Amino acid sequence: MLCARSGSKLPFQANDQPRSPPTDDDEAITRSLAGDLAAYEVLVTRYSAVAHRTAALLGAGDEAEDVVQDAFVKAFRFLSGFRRDAAFRPWLLRIVANETHNLTRSRGRRADLVLKIGVEPETRTPDDPEGVAIAGDRRTRLLDAVRALPERERQAVVCRYFLQLSEAETAEVLGWPLGSVKSRTFRGLAKLRKEVGHELS
Repeated sequence: MLCARSGSKLPFQANDQPRSPPTDDDEAITRSLAGDLAAYEVLVTRYSAVAHRTAALLGAGDEAEDVVQDAFVKAFRFLSGFRRDAAFRPWLLRIVANETHNLTRSRGRRADLVLKIGVEPETRTPDDPEGVAIAGDRRTRLLDAVRALPERERQAVVCRYFLQLSEAETAEVLGWPLGSVKSRTFRGLAKLRKEVGHELS
């Protein structure tokens, strides 16, 4: 059962009668609101990876798992207020972003940014060890450059290009006007191109 690190629990127990898993988000939300905890667990399973990635990329670092747990609990508690004509994923990620912001603000310092490109670790001897080393060096330079961006430009670049959110989804997740997403992404990319150039290609 999903629970927060603080000991918070979802405010109902799963129904005793087993049912087939919901096939889409809308059905999962409907059944969750009706008291089907197993249906909400489907949403948790479906979006845990992207929620964790969002928290880590936006600055939660080693505490990303705690942030995600708290975000899912909060999302459940406010599920009745979710607009059913909207997409669940960006709504959830906005909660994750807010929880991450609260965490980093409470630390009183800028959290260390943990960026994971999503490349699987090499488990065999590479055919081109020199090429692998060069690629790793380029990736490190790119991540260092992203870390050095001003916070809002970094958030925009992370959402658009690491999380692969659309401009509209980024605006919803970060709570910004669409124009701010565009301008901050543009400025962030311009600075990255100046710093790392061809690593962006």
